[in-house]
Amino acid sequence: MGIKYKVNEDFFKEWNPTMAYVLGFIYADGCIYPSARGSYLCVTSIDESIILGIKRWMESDHTITKTIFDDNRKPRFALKIGNKAIYDNLLKLGVYPSKSLIIRMPDVPPFVLRHFLRGCFDGDGCINLYRSRGLKQEIILRKLTTIFTSGSRLFLEDLLYILKENLPLQQTRVYAGRRAFQLRFNTSESVQLFKFMYASVPTEFFFLRKFETFASYFALRPQRIDKEVEIILRYVGSGHVVK
Repeated sequence: MGIKYKVNEDFFKEWNPTMAYVLGFIYADGCIYPSARGSYLCVTSIDESIILGIKRWMESDHTITKTIFDDNRKPRFALKIGNKAIYDNLLKLGVYPSKSLIIRMPDVPPFVLRHFLRGCFDGDGCINLYRSRGLKQEIILRKLTTIFTSGSRLFLEDLLYILKENLPLQQTRVYAGRRAFQLRFNTSESVQLFKFMYASVPTEFFFLRKFETFASYFALRPQRIDKEVEIILRYVGSGHVVK
């Protein structure tokens, strides 16, 4: 008989902000799979703090493994949890083995939608700040782009529909990339997503590097800082940063 590791088997039974964030992260960059030895959940990231957070929130004492690559890629951290109850609860929430091409948006309650979205963004989204230097070497801000990526077009179509019900977004289509599908949002839409995802959220519940790209944009374009943005930036800057 194998070692029995501690974990909160009820973690995915009820919706709350932490559960929704972790579920969003799994939808973007996690998987479940059965094997001869049991039923497993695996989450991975290049950000060790996020994986440590998931381990802590799930009250797990499973080991986090670190993979170092030979081609200068950043190391990747993985948490693998073998637990049948967690596996079954994730199945009920729409997470399936080999899910990447067929997954659909789950029925997320409105009060935790922003946490689920932030989990998806931290799992497999990106924020790009495009800038250049002018003739006098001053920095010229070109644009800000927020991208959500998935192997499932249907998942992104579902996500776009729900976001447009909650935010003033103009985006109308999912783009086909070389290896996956993408939702791409322009500068104004990215600001709306920032306000939706980060309002009053302690930094242990998000990828700090992605937040800092948003903050860099607002530093270069202070006229875009309204009351909502100001409160978020002040909240993080006043000590809600996990070192």
